Amino acid sequence: MALIYLWIFFILLLVGLPMTYLMLTTPIISIFIDSWLNGTDPRGLTRVVSRLFAGTESFPLMALPFFILAGELMSAGGITTRIVKFAESLIGHYRGGLAHVTVSSSVMLAGGCGSPVADASALGTILIPGMTESGYQRRFAAGIVAASSLIVGIIPPSGLFIMYAFIMNVSVADMFAGGILPGLIIAAALMIMVFFTRKRYPAALKKATGKERIQAFRYAFLPLLTPVILIGGIVGGIIGVTEGAAAAAFYCLILGLFYTKEIKIKDLGTIFSKAALNSAVILVLVGAAVSFAAFLSQKGLPNVISGYVLGITDNPLLLFFLVNIMLLCVGLIMDAGPAILILGPILAPVMIAAGVDPVHFAVVMCINLLIGLITPPMGLVLFVVSSISKEPVESISIAMMPFFLVELAILFLLTYYPAIIMALPNAVNAGSISVFFQTFIAF
Repeated sequence: MALIYLWIFFILLLVGLPMTYLMLTTPIISIFIDSWLNGTDPRGLTRVVSRLFAGTESFPLMALPFFILAGELMSAGGITTRIVKFAESLIGHYRGGLAHVTVSSSVMLAGGCGSPVADASALGTILIPGMTESGYQRRFAAGIVAASSLIVGIIPPSGLFIMYAFIMNVSVADMFAGGILPGLIIAAALMIMVFFTRKRYPAALKKATGKERIQAFRYAFLPLLTPVILIGGIVGGIIGVTEGAAAAAFYCLILGLFYTKEIKIKDLGTIFSKAALNSAVILVLVGAAVSFAAFLSQKGLPNVISGYVLGITDNPLLLFFLVNIMLLCVGLIMDAGPAILILGPILAPVMIAAGVDPVHFAVVMCINLLIGLITPPMGLVLFVVSSISKEPVESISIAMMPFFLVELAILFLLTYYPAIIMALPNAVNAGSISVFFQTFIAF
């Protein structure tokens, strides 16, 4: 009966109870059963409720609503469209150019969005119809949008990174710095894959003239400063994550009102209410996860799992491989956010005890579960691009397979060559660029 809460959790999960209610209901039912069996008062209920509210009362966590608002303002203010047009002017004339544009646009949008789902929705609405009209298969267009959207969740600011850092008390700035190189490597790998398979794609767009490129750059210049200001300020230690998120939202608001002029005063109510609703959903989920994690810790589950796993092997390389496989399987049936919030407090202590750096594991775990966003049957990004393209999820998954395998290969590269993740955080913390190269040499 000691592990009855796990049985309750899995039964409710199979029933299909939404994740937020699942993480709140499991402790409550377990507490009532324990009190009934032991003949005691259900005093643990107070702890569940108090941790629920305490989980949302965090200054660093305020960054999430601001980043969500920044993403809404970017979309409504036409910033996304200007960035896509600029990317088209640079590389749209190559064969497979629109596929390259999709990947590069995700890189440029990463600095102000932070959500793969939002990126897939924004780029999919613009690029899937455009690629289809240019002769691309609709399922391929949806597939490359889905695959490239993961870059937005890796290159800072990443909402998933912020959630993990809050739950596990890891430096957000270190995770942000650690996500830059992996995100850029994934983007480069996707573009290389497009290059080697370019004969499958239709003829390229007309090459933009120098004047057209300059004009596209001029229109996109101020929007492109968003990630420069934000990431540079946070990683450089000039501003905190929360202040940076607020600054990004305010900057996008000013651009939409006075630069692109696509946001009207009357639109602000809709934009703010939509951002508030999305933020509320995430914050309640985070609060429930904090409460659930505290309950699991009280029951000693992390110590039990740590002892069991380390009893199988204490080899960190084999252990990391097994954890990656498990996380990939979890990503098939669970969204990235809830998976991070539930499994982070359980797996991180195990990996740290095995000698893995906390930032290294944090970034790898987040990337692993982000890949779950494009894997059926529960891949949220797949459903977004499917609804936009009107293509079935199965068809998109097949078309996306080469890009999925590339991202999977990079995941294991990051697992076994941690210098890719750790070089930039080490250099920033040491205040010396030479440390960046020393980290690569050391590994």
